[in-house]
Amino acid sequence: EDVAKRLIDFGFHAPTMSWPVPGTLMIEPTESEDKAEMDRFADAMLAIRGEIEDVAAGRIAAADSPLKHAPHTAQAVTADEWDREYSR
Repeated sequence: EDVAKRLIDFGFHAPTMSWPVPGTLMIEPTESEDKAEMDRFADAMLAIRGEIEDVAAGRIAAADSPLKHAPHTAQAVTADEWDREYSR
């Protein structure tokens, strides 16, 4: 759920996702996506995986992570004040 919400911050409509095997995530893109869009999606997933690793390694608390606060509204990311533990 948090991964799907975080994908919205990267400009993706949250895809249908499932966890068919413990510790894995399956995502089914549509057949109409071109390679550039799939590469952009892969880059977003790698960035999200990095955020998950930050939580797992204790560099940021799960409750304070971008994953738990996603999706971030345009109003929130453009406001004068930013009270999160991570950068915009």
